[in-house]
Amino acid sequence: MRIYQLIFLISFGICFLSCLYHFFRTLFLTRPREYAKARGKVLPAVVYSFTGAMSPAHKETAYLHLPTYVSGLVYHLGTFLSLILVFLFVFGFYPFKVWLVLFSAFLAVSFLAGLFILVKRIVKRGLRLLSNPDDYISNVLVTLLHGFVFVTLVWHPFVPVLLVWTSLLMFYIPLGKLKHMVYFFTSRIYLARFYGKRGVWPLENTEG
Repeated sequence: MRIYQLIFLISFGICFLSCLYHFFRTLFLTRPREYAKARGKVLPAVVYSFTGAMSPAHKETAYLHLPTYVSGLVYHLGTFLSLILVFLFVFGFYPFKVWLVLFSAFLAVSFLAGLFILVKRIVKRGLRLLSNPDDYISNVLVTLLHGFVFVTLVWHPFVPVLLVWTSLLMFYIPLGKLKHMVYFFTSRIYLARFYGKRGVWPLENTEG
């Protein structure tokens, strides 16, 4: 095993254990004592929390800013795809033919989406005033990950650079705002427990 592969695996292990700790710690901290009798079921609410509740129609901040919503969606999907491909690269697997073209095309779009979000943060005064260095560092780390994975798909010898960069990203995740990847899941589960037990979610149960 090459040194850059070992560094990546160590960084991933540290990142994974840290995120796992924050996940369970946050999940158990958000379990207040329930006094009201349950009126609904939690499991359907959990499913709805990660599906229908994420629809722009049910999110005011989304349907009022659809270009940013779509850019964010593409950006996050590109991040998941990038991380999956990084793990494939570590063990010497590469997509072939049509998959190579599709993944490259999508990552090119997600890279541009990341740049769009970064530029919007810099240009819009309101966002700029709310931003701190962590916001910019996180965006640059992830956006360049998309770009480096794209380069690696086109030119395989770029793998060492990609893995070193991804290692930096892994080390940074537990320290900065990128840790929100953990809080996204815990917050959706918390909301599902809260509204599910009260029979409010899934929303279709209360409509009509």
